[in-house]
Amino acid sequence: MTASRPLQLRLIWGLSLASVVIYINLYMVQGMLPLIATSFSVSPAHATLLLSVTSFSMAFALLFYATLSDKLGRRKPLLWSLALLVVADIMLIWVQDFSALVAVRLFQGILLAAVPAIAMAYFKDLLDTSVLLKAGAIYIGANSLGGIAGRLLGGLMTEYLSWVEAMGLVTILTLAGVVGVLMLLPRLDRVRIRRRQRKSAFGLADLKGFGLHLGDATLVKLYLLGALAFMVMVNQFSYIQLHLMQAPFHWGKFQVTLIFLCYLSGTYASFRSAKWVARLGRQPLFILSAVMMCVGSLVTLGDTSSAIVIGFLLSSFGFFTFHSVCNAWVAQRAQQHRAKATALYLCSYYLGAALGGPFLLPFWQYWGWSGVVAGSLTLLSGVIFIVVMLQRSHGPRSPLLDAAG
Repeated sequence: MTASRPLQLRLIWGLSLASVVIYINLYMVQGMLPLIATSFSVSPAHATLLLSVTSFSMAFALLFYATLSDKLGRRKPLLWSLALLVVADIMLIWVQDFSALVAVRLFQGILLAAVPAIAMAYFKDLLDTSVLLKAGAIYIGANSLGGIAGRLLGGLMTEYLSWVEAMGLVTILTLAGVVGVLMLLPRLDRVRIRRRQRKSAFGLADLKGFGLHLGDATLVKLYLLGALAFMVMVNQFSYIQLHLMQAPFHWGKFQVTLIFLCYLSGTYASFRSAKWVARLGRQPLFILSAVMMCVGSLVTLGDTSSAIVIGFLLSSFGFFTFHSVCNAWVAQRAQQHRAKATALYLCSYYLGAALGGPFLLPFWQYWGWSGVVAGSLTLLSGVIFIVVMLQRSHGPRSPLLDAAG
């Protein structure tokens, strides 16, 4: 039994707003690299590791929230994590050195994990199958909008505000967003929780769902795809900022964050992805998306401002199409322990983000931007190989027709 249409709409927009709040907080540091480097006396390249640290703690916290939401329901863990996120933002106002900043960002990563860990399972619980793909596309689109907003906000704050002023503004925006989510999110929760289960501690029974999904070869391939694709996407955006601040470009602190507007092509792709999957099928769309990411990376080697912008527009379009298909397929394939299935996907996804920075760092240090592109293409070749394996085992079926995957 699904929720009424008004409640479904409130759920979609409530989780989408929560997503915007989460991704502003996650990615604001990516637009603040010059301010962080100056305020905490580290190099810009060293500052890029802050995103890796947060993504790392976020990745493993996703597994915890997936289990917690199966025990306590979807709504409570999500709202509590958002409330504590406001507290973490207040803590950032008072950090004095880089090690303290890393510690708070590690804590933030744990809190940021709740929404992505729970959202798709929440949708699956309350939405019709016909609405699920559209809701997932809107939610992923909100992810990209939150990412754009966070990075541009970070760039603006770097240009005009001190660290304390910037974190004060972020705290106010987060609090406003959390209040909006609280008002929008319906109280309805379909998770059935037995009294004994609610009181029991976490144990081996809670790990059963993770083992079930890790034993599914298709899901494991989807997890690897998410990790490899995101290793490339998010970290390319970090290193291109450093490249654009160097000769011959000499882009300014805020100007360099405008490259994140290329995410808008990904936002459009996210909203359209459900229709494209229905028309083309999953695997052909996977191949097309991966090729677009490869082509986009190669185009940036033209090393002009226009070539870099065009390349990142292509890469963003390809990546978000790819991620939308992956995310929806995982949610549809999991017939039980749904939150755990999506949490494993997102765990691998954010581990990819965390590992991608250190993986590409030596490429950047020795060969600059061309080295980053070479490292990216190495990872994307692995993406294409796994997609071909999926093609052989499944064929180009549409998830609209095959909800079990």
